[in-house]
Amino acid sequence: MSEKNDRIEGRNPVAEALRSGRQIDKLYVRRGEKQGSIIPIIRQAKKQGIIVTEVDGAKLDEMSETGSHQGVIALVPPIEYAELDDVLNIAEQKGEPPFIVILDRINDPHNLGSVIRTANCAGAHGVIIPKHDSVSVTAAVEKSAAGATAYTPVVRVNNLSRAIEELKRRGIWVTGADAAGDRSVYEADLKGPAAIVIGSEGQGISRLVAEKCDFLVKIPMKGNVNSLNASVAAALMIYECARQRNIF
Repeated sequence: MSEKNDRIEGRNPVAEALRSGRQIDKLYVRRGEKQGSIIPIIRQAKKQGIIVTEVDGAKLDEMSETGSHQGVIALVPPIEYAELDDVLNIAEQKGEPPFIVILDRINDPHNLGSVIRTANCAGAHGVIIPKHDSVSVTAAVEKSAAGATAYTPVVRVNNLSRAIEELKRRGIWVTGADAAGDRSVYEADLKGPAAIVIGSEGQGISRLVAEKCDFLVKIPMKGNVNSLNASVAAALMIYECARQRNIF
């Protein structure tokens, strides 16, 4: 197995990778799997000329990075990160104002995958992450994203603050989720060209990134716990933006 390959694990993520036409170098399937959703996966892989190899379950367990392969692992080239222009071009081609999700210091792969999945479901045009102090798109991210990485471009930038400045130069309003926000997210105007920034669960948005935002908004809290999981906070922000934009 080449070190140059990444993995996509689990039936739904692999099925979505096949459906999207993403390059798959080889497919490993647990020996004896002859029922359920694995059948169309094997059929589609063979139709696309992908090598399908049956191996023992113990071998898949050894190969797995997520511990939840569901009897199938695809070897793929490392993900090709998009450019900011790619995301803006998608919005332009759809005739929609840009809708971008920016993640600052998200180090949990499950949170990153969940946010990419939510962004795709809500019609966002892309997700931006920093190269440093952030998880990259790994097998665990792909698994949590449930195939959304095949459809929603992920941009990885050297400097998040500069990326925000570039978005603002292009007429996009940047709103950060922060407990220090002076208004509720439900009072914010997210209808036009918008980028929303979500920070890590423990640290939130960094000071430099927060200073670059046009607005800081907070998610109302009423219970005894004063913070949300990062992917949950992102989902609330993303869907409020989608609601205001009448996406559905």
